[in-house]
Formats: sequence, structure tokens, C-alpha cells
Amino acid sequence: MQLTVNTPTRPSAIILDMDGTFFLGDALLPGALELLDWLNEMGIRFTFLTNNTSRGKQDYVRMLTSLGVRQEDARIYTAGDATISYLKLNYPGHRVFLVGTESLRSSFEEKGIQLVHDNPEVLVLGYDTELTYQKLVNFCFYLRCGLPYVATHPDLNCPSQIGPLPDIGSFMALIEVSTGRLPDVVLGKPNAGIVQQLARKWGVDVSEILMVGDRLYTDIALGKTAGVQTALVLSGETKRSDLPDSQFEPDFVFENLAGLLQHFSS
Repeated sequence: MQLTVNTPTRPSAIILDMDGTFFLGDALLPGALELLDWLNEMGIRFTFLTNNTSRGKQDYVRMLTSLGVRQEDARIYTAGDATISYLKLNYPGHRVFLVGTESLRSSFEEKGIQLVHDNPEVLVLGYDTELTYQKLVNFCFYLRCGLPYVATHPDLNCPSQIGPLPDIGSFMALIEVSTGRLPDVVLGKPNAGIVQQLARKWGVDVSEILMVGDRLYTDIALGKTAGVQTALVLSGETKRSDLPDSQFEPDFVFENLAGLLQHFSS
């Protein structure tokens, strides 16, 4: 069953969310590989874009290829990449205290970000599935010193096969209660800068891009912040019952990628 709110034309390019959209846990969702085949056949540009910073880009490449995605189709941009770019532009050479997984730490260090435990100049909060109490203690201590506070993305929950898991937005709430501070900057979706970078790379207008994802407040919010078309899939965090109360209205709603493929290829 699908709901079509508006009827935009076939897009020139598609941005695909991953967690809850293309796969759930370690399993592909319906229509995933078939959609990639069709996009390649039609010559429609595409990339994967995820807010999940618990894994590095290469982790996602390995995962996608292990699930049957061709190496050349595993084109990935993460909120971690966006954060690295932001730090290089705004805090070049600064010492960074990062709350994040070892995979995320490796991604930062590979790009020349100086990570420290003591005397940082900038604080970065990621989706840390290896979170410890001591990390929270240290992060909150440095926050009370007035240091700049950057979050990689805003997601409240991460979809999984057992249900929603607390994501970085939950960590932000805990930290706010303790310190009274919210992030100075939140990157990832729905930050419009990511879409603008891709539009320039592809040589298309943002209005020709379709964002496909499972979260209203990140994926679908890009329709408002970046001016892209949006398609919501109900295979992840968002349920159909969430739609009436949402301030973000998708152009399309599908049960999964198979529904999206059927609509655009018919």
C-alpha cells in the first residue's frame, strides 16, 4: 500500500538512506538490490547517505558488498564525513575530544583530525555504541568549560531487527539535563549542505533529487531544508500513524523500496 501526497516527475538523482531503508540489521529490505539495478539501467545517479556514525565508511562498503551490492554501487557519504569536513573548515588543526566508536575514531584520524583525551579545544559527539560512563563524565566536564560542541547528527533512535535503539539524540538529551547545553552545531541530515554538495557534484538542481529514507525529522526534513523531493519508506523508524502529527510532509510514502520501484518503473 502506498500514499502519494504529490506527483513529482521521475528524479534525475536519488539519495538513499541505509539503516531502516536499504537494510535492517544485517538483512536487505525488500526491493533493495532491484532498485539499484533499475537505477543503473535508467542512468539515474545515486548515492547512499547515512547519519549513523557508529560505523565508518569502509565498514558500510564491506557490509553492502557482503549483502550483494556491487563494489561500484557502494557509494557512501556519512554524517561522519560531513563532520570531518566541518572540523577541517572551521577548526583546522584543533585538538578534538570525540565520543564515538573505534571505527569513527579511525575515520577521523585517517583524515588528519587530532583526537585527544586531555586539553581538547573542540568536543564532538557521535553515535557511540561503545559508550561508557567515563566517556560521558569527561564529555560533560569539558562542556562545562565552555568548549565548542558539535554533534554528528540528530537521530533519536536507530532502527534494528529488535526495535528502536537509543541513538545520538538520546545522548544529547542526557547531556543537556546534566550540563544545560545543547550542541552548537548538528551535522548530518537534515543539514542542507550535504545535498548541495551532491547537487554540484552531479550537475543537477536540488529539485531534481529524491531523498529516500525512513525518518521524518531527518530524511523527510530535507524537503524543507534543502528543497529536494522526498519519499518515506515505512520499513524503519517511522510508522504510518506518525504522519498526521508530523511537521514534515513527504511527497511519497511507500511500505518499502519495492513499492518505490514499482511506482517509478511502471
